[in-house]
Amino acid sequence: MGADRFSITKIVQVLTFREDGDNVTAASDRKASNASQQGLTLKEMSPASGQQFLQQIIDNSYDSIFVTDKFGNVLLANSGTEVFMGYNKTEDMIGKNVKDHVKSGVYDWSPTMKAIETRSVVSGIVRNKHGVQEMATSKPLLDENGEIVMVITNARDKDLVENYMAALEKERTTVHRYKTAVEYLSEVDSGNKELVAESPQMKQIIKTSNVIARTDSTVMLIGETGTGKEVMARHIHRHSLRAKEPFIPVNCAAIPQELLEAEFFGYARGAFSGANQQGKPGLFEIANKGTLFLDEIAELPLAMQSKLLRVLEAKEARRLGDTNIYRTNIRFIAATNRDLKAMIGQKLFRSDLYYRLNVIPVSLPPLRERAEDILAFAHKFLEDLNRKYSFRKRFSPQATKRLFNYNWPGNVRELRNVIERLVITSAGDILDFDDDSLVNRKTRSETEQSYPVPKRVYQGTLKSVIKAVEEDYVNQVLSECGGRIGEAARRLGIHRTMLYRKLNKKTSAG
Repeated sequence: MGADRFSITKIVQVLTFREDGDNVTAASDRKASNASQQGLTLKEMSPASGQQFLQQIIDNSYDSIFVTDKFGNVLLANSGTEVFMGYNKTEDMIGKNVKDHVKSGVYDWSPTMKAIETRSVVSGIVRNKHGVQEMATSKPLLDENGEIVMVITNARDKDLVENYMAALEKERTTVHRYKTAVEYLSEVDSGNKELVAESPQMKQIIKTSNVIARTDSTVMLIGETGTGKEVMARHIHRHSLRAKEPFIPVNCAAIPQELLEAEFFGYARGAFSGANQQGKPGLFEIANKGTLFLDEIAELPLAMQSKLLRVLEAKEARRLGDTNIYRTNIRFIAATNRDLKAMIGQKLFRSDLYYRLNVIPVSLPPLRERAEDILAFAHKFLEDLNRKYSFRKRFSPQATKRLFNYNWPGNVRELRNVIERLVITSAGDILDFDDDSLVNRKTRSETEQSYPVPKRVYQGTLKSVIKAVEEDYVNQVLSECGGRIGEAARRLGIHRTMLYRKLNKKTSAG
């Protein structure tokens, strides 16, 4: 093959070439045999030992490796290359030119020759005569004058490379999903997420929800605005088998209609102008393995309803601009304050989606129908605000009556806002509603009126005075017990049902 052709011995000499230009003299046989014990480098070995050492390295490599001279003649190859090229033994390849391999159909093109022509690193997919593909990279080795000395090529099965890349992409997607979930959840108001239940109705609902939580059935929460639908959804999630996975709350009315599909399904890189260059996971991906809470589900437009139904039934989704379909594993909880059946009759809500979401309906009663919870909520909010601002404020007996009398059309949300306003604007530590027009203007029914403020000087018959004193004392105990009906009844020595009747009797008599 000419003087320019290298043997494996010459390769060893090139690899062990000293900076002063002198070749290494042969080491003694004793020194070579003890190389491993003495930690000898390749430069300190004899050419024969170095040749054997180099051959062992490349033969034990998982990749296909072969080396050519600057003309493309094969100088060295390992067993991986032997299998890919279809030779019976490695020696049969030595001395052959890569151009001949291409002409005879051993493989379709030669990155080695491309590297020689361009004097640069070349990578690409090489297919052999059996259709097997490898990802190959050829790198030319240059001497001090910039001349090509040899070309080193390594290759690995294309399927393995793609599997590695897919695994890396999956890992990257998972990291991105959790990062997006953290960013999304950081923007969600997580205040007032604790259930409060003193009324028999709410205690029964919580008991039922604990049973529901252990399943993956879809839940529909129905109730007026401010009744705590999201709080209940979080409670179900916390008591479910998905508790360690994300809980993603979504207000369907808050997302612009033109962005709904991108928000729910996400989009691939470059799906549309102005999109994130890395792409973005949708809510279905973020909530995967967790719970997706769809608040105000009635506000979804019909076009999006059909797409949501598809995800519910097929349990799969696809990003905008992407061809890959991913599987979904999501527990859905929906919520509404509207009559969905009436909307179905008006052609505003799909009946098939309604029946798919309404697997387990849970109705949350308004605050006016569970009077025991009013004072419990009020004292909880007061405790939270006292802790937050280092206050020591408390309700007056009159304030307790006003809280119990008021109709609370905005339910728990309105109650929380009223308590916060009262705490912030009140100059003293005793809270009353004398100056609060909101609570003064409406009671549990439009015809009812608030309790009159009890007087300290009692007048009238003994029976009426005893009744007034009883009312004052009941209110005092309720205030001291933080509005907890059960505890107040125990302190008063009566059954909670009797206490509840007394409170209702006072309301109707007022």
